[in-house]
Amino acid sequence: MPDTRLSFKEMCAKFDVTARTLRYYEYIELLSPEKDGRSRYYGPKEIARMTLILRGRRFGFSLEEIRQWLEIYKKDGTRPQLETFVEFAGRQLKELERQRDEIDATLRDLAVLRETALDELKKLP
Repeated sequence: MPDTRLSFKEMCAKFDVTARTLRYYEYIELLSPEKDGRSRYYGPKEIARMTLILRGRRFGFSLEEIRQWLEIYKKDGTRPQLETFVEFAGRQLKELERQRDEIDATLRDLAVLRETALDELKKLP
């Protein structure tokens, strides 16, 4: 596989993120692009990290949790990273299930109120 390098603009386009987002991820040390003067280039490692960052965000992980998780791999390797992921994922699954229950309750309440409003409309001239 050729050594793929993306420019800053290409990285933004590939991952559909703003320049501000990409600069922020670099600022908080989630990404470390190669620098050539004022230009930034993202190699396979940074592309893979960006994929993991966006996946983590989609699952609801905080940027700090993602940063910690990526740092564990760099310092301690795969096993500790996977153990940490299992812990983070378990916690996030519980939170998402709580949110789903809350949404389900809200949907039921709204449906009841809608039916009540429809009944009231039928009574009006």
